Amino acid sequence: MDLVRVETADGVGTITLNDPDRRNAVNLDMCAQLDEAITGLEADTSINALVITGEPPAFCAGADLSHLGDSAEEGLLAIYEGFLRVGRSPLPTVAAVNGAAVGAGMNLALICDVRLAGKSARFDDRFLNLGIHPGGGHTWMFQNIAGPQVTAAAVLFSEILDGEEAARVGLAWRCYEDDELLEAAHAMAARAGANDRELVLKTKQTIQDIRYVTSQRAAVDHELGPQAWSTRQPTFRDQLEKLKARISNR
Repeated sequence: MDLVRVETADGVGTITLNDPDRRNAVNLDMCAQLDEAITGLEADTSINALVITGEPPAFCAGADLSHLGDSAEEGLLAIYEGFLRVGRSPLPTVAAVNGAAVGAGMNLALICDVRLAGKSARFDDRFLNLGIHPGGGHTWMFQNIAGPQVTAAAVLFSEILDGEEAARVGLAWRCYEDDELLEAAHAMAARAGANDRELVLKTKQTIQDIRYVTSQRAAVDHELGPQAWSTRQPTFRDQLEKLKARISNR
């Protein structure tokens, strides 16, 4: 069975977790297929962005922890590899959260660059309710996105956020009607897909790296090299010529 479905259009690769009977819970086979799908899309130079979603009724109901085996550390890392692979992709990623995102399934949403939520979305931490400590960098990602209070409310006090509430507290960028969610996610990703691929990849890397910079001057220096590189590329020169033409025609 194909546990991951891939579609491409408009410079966007859409990856759908496809195990609805198990509410798209992640197992080792799905991790392997997710890796294969992302590797294939990264190799396709026509693809500039990814959308990650789940086959209804859920986004991802977490991880199948029956794979832990004798070594809990090794088992956890193996099952977390699915969403960690998404995080390693140099392509911009949009999570279209169209139902429950539970535990490690919430990690899959958190690790994407942007989260869009349907009104049926449910961000359900649930680690403590299952008697297990949060993992996969969950608390780090959550705090960096939504802050310590929202993280504590969800992790320690089991607050479940629907799509509208997730958007209100900054966990999601926007909330949409369920039947509009995928179209909105595709449209957002396509805006990245319309730009020069190498420029998109370099800019995402800068966004990831610059969070560790501690001063304005260091940020200027960090961006200077790739920005200077971009001024020497055909895309920028073409846009500059178009701008000059518009000014001269006024």
